[in-house]
Amino acid sequence: MVYNNFRINFIIRTLLLAGSMFTFFYLYFTTELTMTLVLIGLLIAFQIVAMIHYVDRTNRVLNNFLESIRYSDFTRTFQVESLDSSFDKLKKSFNEVIKDFQEVRAEKEENYYYLQTVIQHIGISLIAYSKDGKVELINNATKKLFQVRSLNNIQSLKDFSPELVQKLLSIRHGENTLIRVQEKDELLQLAIYATEFKIHNRTILLTSIKNIQDELEEKEMESWQKLIRVLTHEIMNSITPISSLSSTISMILKDLSINLEGKNIDADDLETIKEVDGALETIHKRTDGLLHFVNTYRDLTKIPTPVFSIFAIQTLFTNIRLLLEEEMKAKNILCNVRIEPESLELSADEKLIEQVIINLVKNAIQALDGHPSPKIELYAFLNKRGRITIQVTDNGQGILPNVLDKIFIPFFTTKPQGSGIGLSLSKQILRLHGGNISAYSEPDKETKFTLTF
Repeated sequence: MVYNNFRINFIIRTLLLAGSMFTFFYLYFTTELTMTLVLIGLLIAFQIVAMIHYVDRTNRVLNNFLESIRYSDFTRTFQVESLDSSFDKLKKSFNEVIKDFQEVRAEKEENYYYLQTVIQHIGISLIAYSKDGKVELINNATKKLFQVRSLNNIQSLKDFSPELVQKLLSIRHGENTLIRVQEKDELLQLAIYATEFKIHNRTILLTSIKNIQDELEEKEMESWQKLIRVLTHEIMNSITPISSLSSTISMILKDLSINLEGKNIDADDLETIKEVDGALETIHKRTDGLLHFVNTYRDLTKIPTPVFSIFAIQTLFTNIRLLLEEEMKAKNILCNVRIEPESLELSADEKLIEQVIINLVKNAIQALDGHPSPKIELYAFLNKRGRITIQVTDNGQGILPNVLDKIFIPFFTTKPQGSGIGLSLSKQILRLHGGNISAYSEPDKETKFTLTF
């Protein structure tokens, strides 16, 4: 419509100009009206100037409009004085196009901020970076996992884990991998998945990183519990009849031996009966021992459901210290207690958590045998990820590296009289609280058990 108005306007101007020129030349060759010729000449000049101005004015508006499109400057508007002229209608059309672009841009910005909000809300760490390690996007979960305010390059994570940096820079599209990171207070199992895509001829890697340590431990504990249930069931079914029969036969043989004494019976036969009775007693004692052993491991599958309450950690530490004070004094063990802040409270089953810490302190007392200056520390604080943490530390003989990974496995023990259930039970109790227990040790220097809630 605007173009049609412009064309009609231009045709009219052209026809008027042509008519004026025809009149000028007609009068020039047929008459001697000098003033009329001058006036018509001035009219022709005015029409030419007006047409040039009209076309240039349109070109200027069109050029401004195209520059707005080119530089995405949609704040510019074209003032419309009257809708009667085609030129003002052209301006109006340009304003409408710019308004459409503004709406499209606003919609894109809304979608961008919507996606940004979703990405920041996701609990899995996301990092988008180029092949040289330059980071283009991270979410809040990434900052929380690596404890950073910002991340400009993947190389900045070397202090956290050199192995992680190497893997992030070499990972391929669609690859899944698992990286183990041992911090002093916590063990992380990081599952990494990468997707590669291109933006404006730039190759970008979008990597998701999730700490699956809790899930792995949960599955591991479930597997151990299933195994223990099967083993204890089968062992109990096999041993119970043996224990019962051996006890019955032993009683029969004792009665028989008493009845045969003083009667005319071969002494060798009587001695044989007594030997068999002794052997049966040994079998009975051993089966009773096995039954006790099996019942002990049933504890791993029979932990009571935690009864949660809120209590002060200061009270918890005081109770534990009073319970074990005499034993520690007898061995000259210095026990330090630290709580930061002192008012720190925990929502948990106080009795179960007390049982765990007592078990850890008793282990520490045993590890300090023969140490010239034995020391145990109980420390409660909020860790760098904002989680309540309790640590039991001693300066005893420590745990060897090849043993450290096995100490929470059921049945595993390094003690001659140990059952291998204490630490496994502690781990299961922490799992029921949605927490975790880990160990760190430098032999003959420091051993630290960390409970994270």
